Amino acid sequence: MRPEASSTGGEAMPPPGEFRIRPLLVEEAPAAAALIRAAFAVQPVRPDPPPSALRETADGVRKQLASGGGMAVEVAGTLVGVLLWTPNEDGLWLARLAVAPEWRRRGIARALLAAAEAEARRRGLEHLRLGTRLVLEGNRRLFASCGFRETTLHTHPGYAEPTWVTMEKRLDAEG
Repeated sequence: MRPEASSTGGEAMPPPGEFRIRPLLVEEAPAAAALIRAAFAVQPVRPDPPPSALRETADGVRKQLASGGGMAVEVAGTLVGVLLWTPNEDGLWLARLAVAPEWRRRGIARALLAAAEAEARRRGLEHLRLGTRLVLEGNRRLFASCGFRETTLHTHPGYAEPTWVTMEKRLDAEG
């Protein structure tokens, strides 16, 4: 599948052929885990508590793929983006959206979100959900620009104030 213009809006997609979107393969779990750790290590602010993604393992990625699925973005045979998901109620729970730092701001995250939306629609599901840290305002803006809305605040154990938010994109009312 090649990147195409999507209903998610925002930044332009790279020219066709610059990157390729495809299912993430189980044998790529070690590379996907390394990419996730590298991507989550480079944030504009340090989330507190530290993200569990910094401890992602190949086994964890394999388990996520077995219980759900995921997509990869590659350039010249190298993974530069990944997104994992798990079926959740009548939708998909998205996790570990990660883009290599040097490949950010090229539409890769939007392309991965569009691929997850296409998969959910193919399955006849009604929504996409994800969680993101409140302090990662750029991530929250990205998800909002892709049609997600903030629904529920959550607090990590041991913290007095909310630290993360669930965001949802409803698919049932959209064509």
